[in-house]
Amino acid sequence: MNTDIILSGVGGQGILSIATIIGSAAISEGLYIKQAEVHGMSQRGGDVQSNLRISSSPINSDLIPLGKADIIISLEPMEALRYLPYLRKDGWLITNTTPFVNIPDYPETDKIMEALKALPHQVSLDVDSIAREAASPRAANIVLLGAAAPFLGIAEDKIEKAIRDIFSRKGEQVVNMNLTAFRAGLEFAKKQAEI
Repeated sequence: MNTDIILSGVGGQGILSIATIIGSAAISEGLYIKQAEVHGMSQRGGDVQSNLRISSSPINSDLIPLGKADIIISLEPMEALRYLPYLRKDGWLITNTTPFVNIPDYPETDKIMEALKALPHQVSLDVDSIAREAASPRAANIVLLGAAAPFLGIAEDKIEKAIRDIFSRKGEQVVNMNLTAFRAGLEFAKKQAEI
């Protein structure tokens, strides 16, 4: 088993939480992981990107070469577009459709989404709306994690356990909110990708 994942978004969206949960779930399954340095998180709203490599055998490098990522998980559509050159031809893109407009010349959202939805394997969802309806706006990143879960090669119950473990110090209400958000994203992806 080898899964190479690029996580992208902007500072403050919760990319690090997604990486921590996936990493914890992978370790609980006895898998190896390597995570590359995350860029841009020093500034809220700046570009954030992380390479996360998971394997059943030791991993030599923490960086994913161009055209080799199995999955791109993006909390921001323009950031998803930015990292498409890293995606394998048969790889999956899981992306939020709601832009985080933080620059004056942000491209037209319709054109970005047209390019992303043209991919053969993609799940596009408005994680902000789903999070508001299912749990809390603060759990949008966990909705996206749920949408990516079917493609990670990690058992869903291991991911849920990682969510419990990571958020337990914040109390049962926060744990349940995040589990609800995860399940809402998972359900959406299963319907859209017909899994």
